[in-house]
Amino acid sequence: MSASPARGGTWTFLTNHARVLLCLAGDPEARLRDVAAAIGITERAVQLIVADLESAGYLTRTRVGRRNRYAVDATLALRHPHEAGHPVGDLLNTFLHCENAQEPRTAP
Repeated sequence: MSASPARGGTWTFLTNHARVLLCLAGDPEARLRDVAAAIGITERAVQLIVADLESAGYLTRTRVGRRNRYAVDATLALRHPHEAGHPVGDLLNTFLHCENAQEPRTAP
């Protein structure tokens, strides 16, 4: 089965909101321009997503010198009614654990 030509075959399972949250959970001191580059969206889009995540309580921003540090509240439920029984921490643990597991290992 091939992708629909109208959609271009470019859909993904995770939203940009999830990707931003994963990036900031993995690197709480990341600059938003670096998050944008990593995800492949504009810095302005990341700013809007961060504002959404902050207003919903998923992210807290603390100023540290000239930089921001982000903290994720992993206890909040996912937003879709079908996933509302799962905290966002489940998503973060799954993806952050997978990334850590794929890091090269050194020989003993």
